[in-house]
Amino acid sequence: MIPRFELGAGYSISRLIKGGWHLAGDHGAIEPRQAIADMARFVEAGITTFDCADIYTGVEQLIGDFRRSFPSLAPQVQIHTKFVPDLADLGAVDRSYVERVIDRSLQRLRVERLDMVQFHWWDLNIARYVETALELERLRQAGKIGRLAVTNFDTPHLSQIVAAGVPVAAHQLQYSLVDDRPNIHMVEFCRAHGIELLCYGTVLGGFLSERWLGVPEPRGTPPNRSLVKYKLIIDDFGGWDLFQELLQVLAAAAAKHGTDIATVGMRAMLDRPQVAAAIVGATNTSHLQSHLQVGSIQLDAEDLGAIAAVTDYRRGPREDIYIIERDRTGRHGQIMKYHLSGSAKT
Repeated sequence: MIPRFELGAGYSISRLIKGGWHLAGDHGAIEPRQAIADMARFVEAGITTFDCADIYTGVEQLIGDFRRSFPSLAPQVQIHTKFVPDLADLGAVDRSYVERVIDRSLQRLRVERLDMVQFHWWDLNIARYVETALELERLRQAGKIGRLAVTNFDTPHLSQIVAAGVPVAAHQLQYSLVDDRPNIHMVEFCRAHGIELLCYGTVLGGFLSERWLGVPEPRGTPPNRSLVKYKLIIDDFGGWDLFQELLQVLAAAAAKHGTDIATVGMRAMLDRPQVAAAIVGATNTSHLQSHLQVGSIQLDAEDLGAIAAVTDYRRGPREDIYIIERDRTGRHGQIMKYHLSGSAKT
């Protein structure tokens, strides 16, 4: 019931990817044994691709423990992790540093080769990102990495990496009906270079749901980091009133197709050009049955026209990918955590 996508020859991923950020803290307590059992339920349901990162505290280890606990399911799973050097380490990243972090991910995940490594670089003014991408390519050629990808690069800097000869298979970025920054430049660039998009934030950390339909704008600090992050995007989009108009349109489409708002939002993004998959953050399996509907619904011209009639009034964001998040003094940059890898440590 979960559709699949061929991300290059011989490599098939589920078009819904189980995200790992929500298991890393800041979204409530996690019981490891239950988290591992939930992973098995996702795989059995057809969501076989997992997203994690060296900076998602404990998540690579959790997935490695899942692989040990469920040896019959482990071969079905594709694992996409990330290489994210701490901000303070960027000037010191060299060949040994890169290899040490990749070896650590291999050990934590209990694999001989990482299916895909997604590369992020906090400060593009520290111009070692191309050299670092080439070091990751060296490890790909050595067999430690299956495929290389990036996450949260803007178009000019991704262009530099591609021009250096790094075979970028995918770009993980924030993309939703509310945040359409990829349409400014990135979608066309990726189409021209055969790079597929893996989208996070498609349901705005849960804001894109019936829970928020018809309720007053939340005040104060939202209860978890996802809601903090995506409330800022809603504000940029046009504020709570415009967002409520979008929820009303999505609710009408959901009723028409016998599903829910989040599923309509994800389906709309999966139908966008260059989009290979959407990443769903989950601390448990409570929404799993809804996720299974994403492959069976088909939005029609009426649905898409009604959505566009609202989103055409968006005010922003208007910058290229991850520009506003890189301003560490701004609203979006201040909420980031830049030192979670501990990657300088042995």
